[in-house]
Amino acid sequence: MLLMPGQKRYEHSSIEQRKDYSWPEGKRLAFYIALNIEHFAFMTGRGMDPTNRGGAPSTRNFAWRDYGNRVGIWRVFQILDELNLPASILLNGEVAELYPDIVAKIKQRGDDVLGHGRTNAEVMSGRWELDEKRIIDDVTQAIEKYCGVRPTGWMGPGAQESGITPDLLQEAGYTHLLDWPMDDQPLWMKTRAGKILSVPYPLEPLNDAGTLVGRDHTGREFADMIVDAFEEMLEQSEKQPLVFSLSLHGFIVGQPARLRPLRQALKHCAEHKNKDRVWFTRAGDIADYCFKLPQGVLLGS
Repeated sequence: MLLMPGQKRYEHSSIEQRKDYSWPEGKRLAFYIALNIEHFAFMTGRGMDPTNRGGAPSTRNFAWRDYGNRVGIWRVFQILDELNLPASILLNGEVAELYPDIVAKIKQRGDDVLGHGRTNAEVMSGRWELDEKRIIDDVTQAIEKYCGVRPTGWMGPGAQESGITPDLLQEAGYTHLLDWPMDDQPLWMKTRAGKILSVPYPLEPLNDAGTLVGRDHTGREFADMIVDAFEEMLEQSEKQPLVFSLSLHGFIVGQPARLRPLRQALKHCAEHKNKDRVWFTRAGDIADYCFKLPQGVLLGS
């Protein structure tokens, strides 16, 4: 029999056959927003350009993405402040070093900070092990130095990994990662030296990069997806505890035409009539809660 290549990080499990538990205070839906705050190399490396798909980086493309750190992310922060919503910051090490005003805002809000590579101009895959380890160490040290906290959560640039990224992260002291969009519940993944927790994170449709840039949906359509997903998961969470995660980028959703529907969608969630069943939280808080659950409750524990 011909064997196909497969992953050995976690086992298959249908969501209908799992043990039940609740989030703090009996809540059923954990809701967190992941803000991707990124720096890009100038005129080189990988990128994202909806006007020149697959083309080489350009000055125009760099400027479009730089808009996120100059304007867009501040508009998103304003919405979150107005609605009293926490966030998890997926932070490039280069941002921690180069943008002290953004770091100060993160500290002022008390947001959760996760490692997100050195820059989104490079990914983790296709490197020698020592080179990948060096990148993880560089990011960890930069965030600890400039943000004052050592990150324990990780989401790679482009959510991409090599075959050993979870192993290197666990060995570097990371406890949870967001790179694997395979479930609506956290689960423990195997590494060569122990375990690391996978916290749900959206590849699509609740990721503005894939939805607004990759598939050209409008800001209004994206907002409708947020509301529809929230309502559906709130209903489904009566049967199983779930995680609703929303991924945003300042240079994408921070554009004015997309801000207004985003604000309306987040307001719908934050002020929902059944908000007492929702835990508005951060990825790190979800992980910390999972660490304290009894053995055997979470998959892989």
